[in-house]
Amino acid sequence: MKGFLKEYWLSASVLLALAIIVTCSTKGTVISHNANTKESIAIQDDTNAEEFDIQSIDIPSPLQNVSEQILYRKGYVVSYNKDTKIPNWVAWHLTSDHTTGSFKRSGNAFHEDVDVPLPRANNYDYKDSGWSRGHMCPAGDNKWNPDAMYESFLFTNVCPQNRNLNSGVWNQIEISCRNWADRYGDVYIVCGPILFNQEHETIGQTQVVVPEAFFKVVLCLNGEPKGIGFICRNTDGNRKKDMYVNSISQVERVTKMKFFPHLDDDVAEKVKHQSDLSDW
Repeated sequence: MKGFLKEYWLSASVLLALAIIVTCSTKGTVISHNANTKESIAIQDDTNAEEFDIQSIDIPSPLQNVSEQILYRKGYVVSYNKDTKIPNWVAWHLTSDHTTGSFKRSGNAFHEDVDVPLPRANNYDYKDSGWSRGHMCPAGDNKWNPDAMYESFLFTNVCPQNRNLNSGVWNQIEISCRNWADRYGDVYIVCGPILFNQEHETIGQTQVVVPEAFFKVVLCLNGEPKGIGFICRNTDGNRKKDMYVNSISQVERVTKMKFFPHLDDDVAEKVKHQSDLSDW
């Protein structure tokens, strides 16, 4: 897999930032990005940081002119937006070992993320809103560890989602990702909301933004490298997942994000223009 990645060196400013540790009371590593200077400051550290790297293949490039707070969790990394009260993106490395486990979602409840500033999303925002609490990194990908399962229910990993989409094609895509991780050994996944309107519906006193659509991009580097993307409008998602397929490059154009930035150029050119589910 290393042959598919560009050589990448951390800048002195990032190395200095990663050396600044401040003890906090909750789990997880928090890195705040300044979109204009691209500087980062680590304000919390624990064992989760050992599992993710600032140059990890699944981490998108820093966003421009968008509020972004990077949160490192046991099973995923999230770019949180304090203005929208939802994630910009959530990224994780799904291995075959993580597709099963004994830790179930029952007994876990959605809960506030105290690592992000107030006001922040809470259960009252979703109550009677008509919108589902939609996982970005699904609980089904976190059955391998109790902390990972618990953290998958943080509201920084959640967006208001159409109920039928949540239980329909979005769930189909999640199941497919687990099947692919099991088949190929591992996959890299990034997903999140798409906001293309000038004004957005919000829910609750916190005014949590309701996305107009969602994206998911998947990369496999085992065997012949391949990639696939999906875009789903935040409406009834009752059709087969084939109807929502896009290439990763198409998703990049829509979201204005750059996915898997540390891939070799030749590999990136190939996998980002694929959109054939039969390859999987």
